[in-house]
Amino acid sequence: MHYAAPTMARDVLRTPDDRFMGLPGYAFGAHYLEVDGLRIHHLDEGPQTAPPVLLLHGEPSWSYLYRKMIPLLAAAGCRAVAPDLVGFGRSDKPTAPDDYTYQRHVDWMRAVLERLDLREVTLVCQDWGGLIGLRLVAEHPERFARVVAANTFLPTGDRPAGPAFLAWQRYSQETPELPVGRIVQGGCVTELPAAVLAAYDAPFPDEHYKAGPRRFPLLVPTSPDDPAAPANRRAWQALRRWEKPFLTAFSDSDPITQGGDVLLREAIPGTRGQPHTTIARAGHFLQEDRGEELARVVIDFIRRGDAR
Repeated sequence: MHYAAPTMARDVLRTPDDRFMGLPGYAFGAHYLEVDGLRIHHLDEGPQTAPPVLLLHGEPSWSYLYRKMIPLLAAAGCRAVAPDLVGFGRSDKPTAPDDYTYQRHVDWMRAVLERLDLREVTLVCQDWGGLIGLRLVAEHPERFARVVAANTFLPTGDRPAGPAFLAWQRYSQETPELPVGRIVQGGCVTELPAAVLAAYDAPFPDEHYKAGPRRFPLLVPTSPDDPAAPANRRAWQALRRWEKPFLTAFSDSDPITQGGDVLLREAIPGTRGQPHTTIARAGHFLQEDRGEELARVVIDFIRRGDAR
């Protein structure tokens, strides 16, 4: 049964809470903000007075992707904040594809950043988490202390999209059913248990809930005249002046973003002298394949900066 959030002007679905009960490794408290008439969910673990680590997921995952990392970050004294993007996880899900634009996704996460008044942020971003998060870094540099970019980039459409992404884009629009759990499995090198696959499917009781995941592949700028291209080019201008610490932690088995780490290191001054790493035996969803290792990379990066 569809549950339409009662105060919304647009047609919005809200996944029933019982879909999130008993998910393996996900015993975190739920927190919500009201933004633009939408309920946005986030996790908030660890000491509230500590500088936050903002964990931004991508497509078609949700904050469940960070479940292996959050306990380690909290134990290290970090405040781990992991929102669900609008259309994903426990956040509300507009049903009209046109409700989702690149700019709206940036604005929704900007509202989370501001409403929680997050400062001295360490951004950890993967996939669309980087497309959104790097925009926030560029547009609000005063709120961020450092960045960890993992299997992500900030496209402007000026470079041709690779064949792996174009194949994914076609598939996402042509398949009658978007099998979210199987898509996550396809982006991992490890075999995921059935209960974990079910957890990735949990936010989407049926296809009506999947407008967000369906729309995301079309919002990636793949041509110079894409609506998001000018804002992303402006963001690159700011990132080319970014001198705060910026770390790349890409995996060794991701055909979608392979080589993006090199381009980031060539362009962003803050990457110089940083302990960049390639995480072995990990696919696109490296948080799933090697989440504990990525968490240790983030913790060491933060401590390295604090020791200076």
